[in-house]
Formats: sequence, structure tokens, C-alpha cells
Amino acid sequence: MKRSEYYWGTGRRKAALARVRVRSGSGMLKVNERPADEYFPRSVWQSQAFEALRTSGLEGKIDVFVNASGGGLTGQSGAVRLGLARALLKMDPGLKPALKRSGLLTRDSRMVERKKFGQKGARGKRQFSKR
Repeated sequence: MKRSEYYWGTGRRKAALARVRVRSGSGMLKVNERPADEYFPRSVWQSQAFEALRTSGLEGKIDVFVNASGGGLTGQSGAVRLGLARALLKMDPGLKPALKRSGLLTRDSRMVERKKFGQKGARGKRQFSKR
């Protein structure tokens, strides 16, 4: 793999979208032009987003650049997780068994349920009075 060669992966979770680029390098992690630890202040978000690097054993060996939009930080970290796993798979197809075993290639399909008419929310109904 050449130094300037990028591999792309797209991830989605809830309302969030993450476009991830990876290349060989020194382990730089950038999200929306900012360092990852600054963009994701909670360590849970950071560990979830970059779990694929630990699973594949490439932590500190590749540079990751992410454009994340939509949703909140939890959804964005989940989207980065899927996008990074897909980009690593394009970079090295031999990583597929390890990534699949860890569940990193599975799209989380859970979405917010819509509000129904005549109700307060998706499931919340008016109080029922028997008498």
C-alpha cells in the first residue's frame, strides 16, 4: 500500500453519517478536522469509534480521517465504527473474519419510532379512565 493511497468506508447509525478515509501512516485520528479525543470527549465514544483498529491490530499504524454529520455524538461514534471497519476491509480483505467475529461489519438498524397521531409520542397514549 502506497503512502498517499486512501481507502474509503461509509457508516450510518440512527441519524448520523460518517465518511471515513484511511491510509498507512503514524496513527493520526481526526474527526471533522479536529483530533478525535477533542471531538469525542467521552472515552466510551472514542473506544467505540476506533474499536476496529484494536481488533485488526493496526492501532498506531494508519491515519484515519472522518467527516461525521447528523445525529448526536453517540450515533456519530457508532457510524465511525462501521465506516472504519468497512474502510479497513477494503484496505485488507484478510481482516474480514476478525472484524465479522467482533460484530463490526453489522449495521445497527435501530431507528427512532415515529410519533402517531392522537398520541403524545410513539407509544405514549392518553390516560385511560375506566369510570
